[in-house]
Amino acid sequence: MSADLVHIRQVMAQADCLYSEAEVETAIDQVAAKINAELAERNPVVFCVMNGGLIFSGKLLPKLSFPLELSYLHATRYRNETSGGELFWKAKPEISFIDRDVLIIDDILDEGHTLGAIIDFCRHAGASAVHTAVLINKVHERKARPDLKADYVGLPCIDRFIFGYGMDYKGYWRNAPGIYAVKGL
Repeated sequence: MSADLVHIRQVMAQADCLYSEAEVETAIDQVAAKINAELAERNPVVFCVMNGGLIFSGKLLPKLSFPLELSYLHATRYRNETSGGELFWKAKPEISFIDRDVLIIDDILDEGHTLGAIIDFCRHAGASAVHTAVLINKVHERKARPDLKADYVGLPCIDRFIFGYGMDYKGYWRNAPGIYAVKGL
């Protein structure tokens, strides 16, 4: 086993569980109920932000009880690192959303540079309204812009480096069944 894989396993073994799988699933149910109440008649185009939003989207979408069009986009600042850099588009949306409501599903609202850029992109490309759903809202005072808030939030989170349910640690542990914080970070 490589030293890198030993480190990755050690990170999980020492991590603090912030939210159990049951707590996360309950939060997803609550987000779905709010989205159903507010967007069911809006005919939204839904975009999953890859890769982080994949698990949250996969859990959330079957709970939405209305017809919707689904696609994905891929924009990142992290590239398997623990701190973000410049925004990099890997895949822009392929479904037209001109004069349509858009729902963006992502894993986390941390500082919000990536999500803010995606929201701006959708608005400038003709969306009539842009809504955001995140599993985690990290609570701190470093948001990219003071008005940046997700419309639908699963859980608040302390300001630590977290992984699980789509969020990764150096590319690993997106599959962790809960929300975990790296020991010491």
